[in-house]
Amino acid sequence: MARLGLETEISDRETYDHSVVRFRDAGIVLPTFAQLADPGTIPTDVQERLATLDPDEPHPLNLFRVHWHNSGDRKRRALVPEHLELPSSLTGVPARIILLLGDPFPMIRAHKVLAAYGCLAPRIVTGQFDPVRSKAIWPSTGNYCRGGVAISRIMQCHGVAVLPEGMSRERFQWLEDWVADRDDIIRTPGTESNVKEIYDKCNELETDPSNIVFNQFSEFGNYLVHYSATGRAVERVFETLQESTPSLLLRAFVSATGSAGTLAAGDYLKERFGSLNVAVEALECPTLLLNGFGEHNIQGIGDKHVPLIHNVMNTDLVIGVSDRSTDSLDVLFNSEAGRALLGERADVPEEVIARLHLLGLSSICNLLAAIKTAKHLDLGDGDVVMTVATDGARLYESERSKTLSRDFAGGFEAVDAAEVFGQHLRGAATDNVLELDYRERQRIFNLGYFTWVEQQGVSLGDFVGRRDQTFWRGLRSLLGDWDERIDEFNQRTGHHVS
Repeated sequence: MARLGLETEISDRETYDHSVVRFRDAGIVLPTFAQLADPGTIPTDVQERLATLDPDEPHPLNLFRVHWHNSGDRKRRALVPEHLELPSSLTGVPARIILLLGDPFPMIRAHKVLAAYGCLAPRIVTGQFDPVRSKAIWPSTGNYCRGGVAISRIMQCHGVAVLPEGMSRERFQWLEDWVADRDDIIRTPGTESNVKEIYDKCNELETDPSNIVFNQFSEFGNYLVHYSATGRAVERVFETLQESTPSLLLRAFVSATGSAGTLAAGDYLKERFGSLNVAVEALECPTLLLNGFGEHNIQGIGDKHVPLIHNVMNTDLVIGVSDRSTDSLDVLFNSEAGRALLGERADVPEEVIARLHLLGLSSICNLLAAIKTAKHLDLGDGDVVMTVATDGARLYESERSKTLSRDFAGGFEAVDAAEVFGQHLRGAATDNVLELDYRERQRIFNLGYFTWVEQQGVSLGDFVGRRDQTFWRGLRSLLGDWDERIDEFNQRTGHHVS
């Protein structure tokens, strides 16, 4: 279970002491999971110092910005997480659809930096990772490995990114600026759907005991930090909406599967509001829908497998979204003709249009799945569907150029904008929506066996134990245990702040 990030006690005192010395010398303080879930508890002096600090600087204090409460300028703490409510003139449904924005997160402008911290910090404070002698291996399809490299650099650890060679050029440009050596960017074959090739490379790297793999698909720190921090952030936004409209109901939380970390917020919200958990995948690779496979370009939601940290038995709907829709809407939202169509013909408010650049490909995927959810459930104006905008459009300029060359070789004009709007927004239908009964949940749960037990060596007992909700509820005690270890560690370094 150590490979799954579930340790709470110090497993290696020498490794632990190396970390204490390294962090003491570097002036590194670790925020607790509770502080990231409720940044108002971060000490005032830390918040004041952050106000003068560049959010993209690899400075130790920027660890205290790894939460959802950064303001739009990314420098101050916001009382309510930055979010975007999309009007019915854009979505075509009366339900209120709200996206929490990942763009204000530090260093990588995406919320995967939160997941990376949630995986590395527990390993540091339990003596499982040696910043002096070990390398942190970060496998992903883009944002998580960037988050891992950023967190590693701040913690003065050696971070290595493992990602498919076909991911957007912007991801590699960012990595080249942040890694210690360009050899620390390992390109695996394929694109978004080639997760097994990433696993194969990590298994090869693990033959060197100094390489420690932080596999976001199986590290429960990823699940827990989203359960506590992302769940609380969504709750805060929804409660703010309720202040003006108390009768509102939170009906669903929607998230592309990816590593399934973000989906953990749905578990938090279901307990508090009775909302449904909606898992989203690319229609071109319908693993959950149809046991299917394929290639797609919704970057950031790697598939052809079921993540170990996906609480499948608590998932209510699965929705497929086509990458043709996400590619086309990325052009619509980020072109002059598209913005003109939205404002002049669709009557979308200018303040909304001005923020659509904050939606990257997987964010648009979540938006479309939220629309399909609202239509499938026949939701009205008293119903709310919440989701997240993982990252923004700036990461996909190279992909947008490919879409324009492939689909709009003559240029993207007004008629093209109208067709895209009609087909991919107004035309979003309730096809490829599957409500999960017990047997369907069992089917999807069982799919994970082939990846985790047969290929990755997880014990059958550990795998099967995840079927029961008592397992997932039992995980939550780790948050308090880890915070105790973090407080103890900070005291040992002499940099305790709470």
